[in-house]
Amino acid sequence: MESEGIAGIEQFDSPGKGRGLRLSRACGVGELLFSCPAYSYVLSVNERGFICEQCFTRKKGLAKCGKCKKAFYCNVNCQKKNWPMHKLECHAMCVFGENWCPSETVRLVARIIARLRHQRERSPSEKLLLLRDMEGHMEDMDNEKREMNEAHIAGLHHFYSKHLDFPDHQALLTLFSQIHCNGFTVEDEELSNLGLAVFPDIALLNHSCCPNVIVTYRGINAEVRAVQEIRPGQEIYTSYIDLLYPTEDRIERLRDTYYFSCDCKECKTKSMDMEKIKVRKLSDEISQKEIRDMVRYPRNAMEDFRRLLEMCELSIDKMSPVFDDANIYVLHMMYQAMGICLFMENYDGAVRYGEKVMKPYTVLYPAFSLNIASMYLKMGRLYIALDRKSTGISALQKALAIMEVVHGKDHTYVTELKQEIRGE
Repeated sequence: MESEGIAGIEQFDSPGKGRGLRLSRACGVGELLFSCPAYSYVLSVNERGFICEQCFTRKKGLAKCGKCKKAFYCNVNCQKKNWPMHKLECHAMCVFGENWCPSETVRLVARIIARLRHQRERSPSEKLLLLRDMEGHMEDMDNEKREMNEAHIAGLHHFYSKHLDFPDHQALLTLFSQIHCNGFTVEDEELSNLGLAVFPDIALLNHSCCPNVIVTYRGINAEVRAVQEIRPGQEIYTSYIDLLYPTEDRIERLRDTYYFSCDCKECKTKSMDMEKIKVRKLSDEISQKEIRDMVRYPRNAMEDFRRLLEMCELSIDKMSPVFDDANIYVLHMMYQAMGICLFMENYDGAVRYGEKVMKPYTVLYPAFSLNIASMYLKMGRLYIALDRKSTGISALQKALAIMEVVHGKDHTYVTELKQEIRGE
């Protein structure tokens, strides 16, 4: 299968990083570099009934599958296009009933196997890189990740054995490892999880904590847009992780999931770390051990008590006398508290926490960050719901300015937000 390439994009050996992509032309902020359709994808079960399984369009009045009653589509055309993948699950969902519970990763791999069985030529998702050539880092996996892969394989056999012929065990281990490193969480404009997908050509983008491109989604297509001016011959980088965290945390996350350390300018200089972990000036000395213990406390709370508002508030109260309000661990707990308030429909509480998060976000994240845009969206809609319309419109306009760059001015999200601002 010969590579047809992508106009203006070159694959090359990036020093110290392996394969990478660079531009052969100049590119301005907000410009679309290239797009890539998903090789395979699955909609999150939590979004069923709200989003079309085939094209990922959110709309009312979706038609449900007549057999399983659990898959929803825009129309008959979407349902027919999706049937080769949905048939892997339709009968099984009827048989297993409430016991049908494969993970999104298992569901995605099942669809990849089904597609590979019939693929005879390079797909539009593989103009630069074949799916089978994606990096998997099997040799770097620890026992916990190996056991997770074995559990995924067991789930695959349990839920899909009647509808799929599986490759051998080693091939399955390789495929699950590749998805672990290269699977993309497809998100909407508020960064809500819509599903899981794999985009082989996008997987060639290397990581930087100072990214010059961003990956966003238009239905089941991933789009790569510039968030900085890029010169011809310059490598293009995206970020694999949340950039809010200080250097030590970012490197730990990269090592744990992607098996490398970053050597970008920000990781070398740590220029934002002092701002991100700012401590208040106190009359009494606070030891480094006490600070580490305070950081450990919210980390554990975020994992074990994610939806418990009182635990978030207790953690914030514990840290506030020592940590600045812009300290990222305080911010993270405030963000969690905001989310819990939204879940409990305590909108005044959500606004109170959101306002404390918003200003530090604009300092700590890159200018064209989806995290900032999603916060402006949430806050704008909250303000309007609380009859603070002018403040809400102002927040939505700030979200729009970012979204026009990262999603493109013709994106549905942008069009719908403009209508929302106009009150249509």
